[in-house]
Amino acid sequence: MLINNLSELTGEALQAFKKAVSSPQDIDKLEKAITQSTGLVWYDLQAPSKNLFPVLTPLRNKIPRVGGGGGTATNWKSVTAINTNSLRAFVPEGQRNGVVATTVEGKSAAYKSLGLEDTVTFEAELAANGFEDVRATTAQRLLWALMIEEELSILAANNGVALGTPTAPTVSVANTGGTIADGTYNVIVVALDVFGYQASSLANGVPGQVSVTSVDGKTFNYGGGSSNKSGATSTGAITASGTNVISASTPVVPGAVAYAWYVGTAGSEKLEAITTINSVKLTSLAGTGQAASAITADNSTNAYGFDGAMYQAWKSGSNAYIKNMATGTPGTGTALSADNAGGIVEIDEMLNSLWDNYRLSPTTIYVNAQEAVNITKKVLGSSGAQYMITTQNPGDGLRNLTAGAVVARYLNKFAMGGGQLIPLQIHPHLPAGTIFAVTEQLPYPITGIPNVMEMKLRRDYYQMEWPLRSRTYESGVYLDGALAHYFPPSMGIITNIANG
Repeated sequence: MLINNLSELTGEALQAFKKAVSSPQDIDKLEKAITQSTGLVWYDLQAPSKNLFPVLTPLRNKIPRVGGGGGTATNWKSVTAINTNSLRAFVPEGQRNGVVATTVEGKSAAYKSLGLEDTVTFEAELAANGFEDVRATTAQRLLWALMIEEELSILAANNGVALGTPTAPTVSVANTGGTIADGTYNVIVVALDVFGYQASSLANGVPGQVSVTSVDGKTFNYGGGSSNKSGATSTGAITASGTNVISASTPVVPGAVAYAWYVGTAGSEKLEAITTINSVKLTSLAGTGQAASAITADNSTNAYGFDGAMYQAWKSGSNAYIKNMATGTPGTGTALSADNAGGIVEIDEMLNSLWDNYRLSPTTIYVNAQEAVNITKKVLGSSGAQYMITTQNPGDGLRNLTAGAVVARYLNKFAMGGGQLIPLQIHPHLPAGTIFAVTEQLPYPITGIPNVMEMKLRRDYYQMEWPLRSRTYESGVYLDGALAHYFPPSMGIITNIANG
């Protein structure tokens, strides 16, 4: 209808309103048209993003970072012994003594580069506007990721300790207690270093040669931390019951912290277990793991990395203290021993050796959570342990007890001044079954060593934003240096420790 003036519009609007009011069904439809499910709501997004991951780097935090020079390595000379021919100092009247013999060794640590990369698309940057500076937060997370990798490398990067080929396992069979069917099976073992153990699982198998395609399209390969596979040991024909158990063990491999076990009929051996001791007991076989045929060479070392502290200790000729717990019963192994005097036999043996040979005491003993629990149980549960419980006073405070206990420090009885308390710290990357003792200060008056170990850096952390080649920002965070450990005999490793 053609409206000629405002009074007609108002009248028309009033008529429409009266019609709507007189029709409850239409009003009901209007009320239901807009709800929360329609989507016309505010989005309550808290900014910035929350970083819910641990950045635990105890060694990196404590080790001094020292500037380096040029060249490809940092080099030094170590005087490791004086008067090695044991000349006595007495001399006749008016005469001179003979010449002492001095041992000098040349040492070096090659510089290596560490770095990680990430990308941010143009669209991602625009979409994050008002939420966070996504390029800046990406760089921060890259730095944290690199710090974690540096911590793991300082602890256990492996450049020079090849695990080789383990000895073929010793195998035994029990006819009760399991569900393994009758048949003839082979058992094969692969040794793993710290990096290899962290990267291995029953679901994904054991890493061999790792291939990386970099952001710039180039490729490189490095060892994933696994040894070559051992020879196969046969169980012989099992015909007893169909309720069989297979147990196996192999001699400890220097530098190995874990072992992967492959079992199956000849040519079809599959990954069945990964243990942190040098033996296994299998009551069943899944038959679905990685095939042993996937392991074709020793891929334990990484030529692009430096040797971490543990592998500098494991190197031949380091003179570091190394103890491998006995194989014991296959699948059970040998646990730490309480001395019934408030201590652990194996830790005391290590501390005693370091004192007798080098007159020093470790300043920190790193353990896995498993060993932290077991040490506490053995110390507090032994007949020689003495401890006191105190409560609040008066009366009502007796209800307020705190449960639980932990051995946070260990008394070294073999140190100057009547003993020294050594912190026991859980390290986030140390595998179960291994204890690692480090010395951060030498108790010698004149050493010429301000730092027992240090990160010698040609260049500390730096970020690179690469030139644009697409609508994507590419950046990386890097450092260049080496872990220089000037006195490896000050370290100690106890490994192949059973849980118990």
